[in-house]
Amino acid sequence: MPAFRSRHLCSMAAALVLTVTAPATVAGAASDSSAAALREVMFVGNNWEGTADVIKSTGDFAKVGRINVIPDKDQRMAEINADPIRWIAFMTIRNSVGEGHDQFVDDMYSTPDGRSVVVSRPSFADVVSIDLATGNINWRFPVSGYRSDHMAVSPDGKRVAVSASTGNTVHVLDIVTGKQHGSFATGDKPHENIFSNDGKYIWNMAIGDVNTATDAPWLDWTKGNRLITVVDATTYKQVKVIDMRQRLDAIGLKDHSDAVRPAVFSPDESKLYFQVSFFNGFFEYDIATDKITRTKTLPKNPATSDDRTTFVNDSRHHGISMKPDGSKLCVAGTMDDYATVVDRATLQEGPLVPVAKPYWATVSGDGKSCVVSESGADQVTAIDFATGKKTVSVPVGDHPQRVRLGHVTAGWTGTAS
Repeated sequence: MPAFRSRHLCSMAAALVLTVTAPATVAGAASDSSAAALREVMFVGNNWEGTADVIKSTGDFAKVGRINVIPDKDQRMAEINADPIRWIAFMTIRNSVGEGHDQFVDDMYSTPDGRSVVVSRPSFADVVSIDLATGNINWRFPVSGYRSDHMAVSPDGKRVAVSASTGNTVHVLDIVTGKQHGSFATGDKPHENIFSNDGKYIWNMAIGDVNTATDAPWLDWTKGNRLITVVDATTYKQVKVIDMRQRLDAIGLKDHSDAVRPAVFSPDESKLYFQVSFFNGFFEYDIATDKITRTKTLPKNPATSDDRTTFVNDSRHHGISMKPDGSKLCVAGTMDDYATVVDRATLQEGPLVPVAKPYWATVSGDGKSCVVSESGADQVTAIDFATGKKTVSVPVGDHPQRVRLGHVTAGWTGTAS
């Protein structure tokens, strides 16, 4: 194992073949004649800063522009300060999952025409659409409860699903108007959302309470109802519920958490690869047989404590993506300060690339690189899928987390300095 960077942490994410490929590449897909006027980019959400940096989607990943995602901050704060319950919720987010910081941007997707970006803002418990030409808010949707979280966009780019983490609800919104198409109930603390490739189903992963100190395996039951909920994306009726507790117990892993974190599906829509709380590795789940078929344990960083209470929001590893041809996985080893490319056939990892508290992994526009957000170093780093080696790092704002492919109009250079 190569040398690692020193730990930087601030004070204190049965027979139905319904799986999908991660939908990032369609996030801002344009289907009309305006496509020629669009430029593919990557949006990087700087959670603690309230900005999103926009960078090239390939090559040197150079910065294109920046967006202020909280232009209405004064108004929102006035509302929060006037409501004791909302103020308590706001401060709870700051002092728990926010690690002492406000969470101003979690997830983001561009609209099909590349003229707006839709952003979930956890501390403001909402989703907003921001005009990329003016920086103004087009619409705002307050979510159920007191915190918004991960989102997903439909394959046609017209709908966005957002987790309301304290409301145990997923809202599905029209990406242009912000009007709600429907919603559905989930397990405790819904997190990741993924649309199926054909747009017919939505998968939601509920992670339970990740900000408690009851982290010992024998207290795992206190974390809540961690379930995968699959719904019909037209009626929003439940199709299937998967409890990974039973599947983990069946292979003798009773001490492993069943809180499914980031996940990615194989191109043939038969396998789910997912991370769970506290675990340095991931699992392969076969949808048709409803079984965990392989377990991959990745190396630990000797400098990282095994004390679960020191893991940020229960995440030891948080971030997984797949090369479009399905041959390689890319894993963000969050608490272990590395990222690595894993051969999907053999599950053999490549070089452990030192990165600081990587919090997400996605795929470049050309499919050749894995791009991870280094929340501990305020930069994003590209890793070549072919060699497993780092190619470039690009500075961004404070505490980058989600990175999503999307589009802006040609010539766009940002709305914030």
